[in-house]
Amino acid sequence: MEKKPFTPRPPRPNNPANGPRRPFVPNKEKDPYATNEHIRAREVRLVGDNVETGIYSIQEALKMAEEQELDLVEISPTAQPPVCKILDYQKFLYQQKKRQKEQKAKATKVVVKEIRFGPQTDDHDYNFKLKHAIGFLQEGAKVKAYVFFKGRSILFKEQGEVLLLRFASDLEEYGKVDQMPLLEGKRMIIMLSPKKK
Repeated sequence: MEKKPFTPRPPRPNNPANGPRRPFVPNKEKDPYATNEHIRAREVRLVGDNVETGIYSIQEALKMAEEQELDLVEISPTAQPPVCKILDYQKFLYQQKKRQKEQKAKATKVVVKEIRFGPQTDDHDYNFKLKHAIGFLQEGAKVKAYVFFKGRSILFKEQGEVLLLRFASDLEEYGKVDQMPLLEGKRMIIMLSPKKK
């Protein structure tokens, strides 16, 4: 059988039923801001130290950015008209990332450490767990202490409550009680958070 030579298909014409081809839209993940030719508005409001604040046509704004050898960046696309600034886009992105990193670092992560007791915990075990709880609170972590009732030991729930209240009282100078002993299923829970220094 004879092979036919490969002939590329001619490009398809724009189908008027589908409307005109959509313009290229920059990747939102990589480019969170529209810049230069990707700004679709006809008019923009320019703000910043290096320009006279006002409303300009997109051509004028692009020309001004070109003269300063900088980028036209759409800061607030939802405003009418969109708000733009003339700046160094790479430097601007770097500063934004740096600011986000600083904010993440400032946002304190709440760590919750769990301590488990049985309803008839002996003094040695109790003191060992108390020492751990003091350490956790001094590190700035919250402490979730609970008594776990296995099988028929639920009959000793008063004993469990007394144990947790004693625990909270022994930790009084290191933490404050967020939640008094509360029975949830087979567990009686108390929450403590560190005292602010």
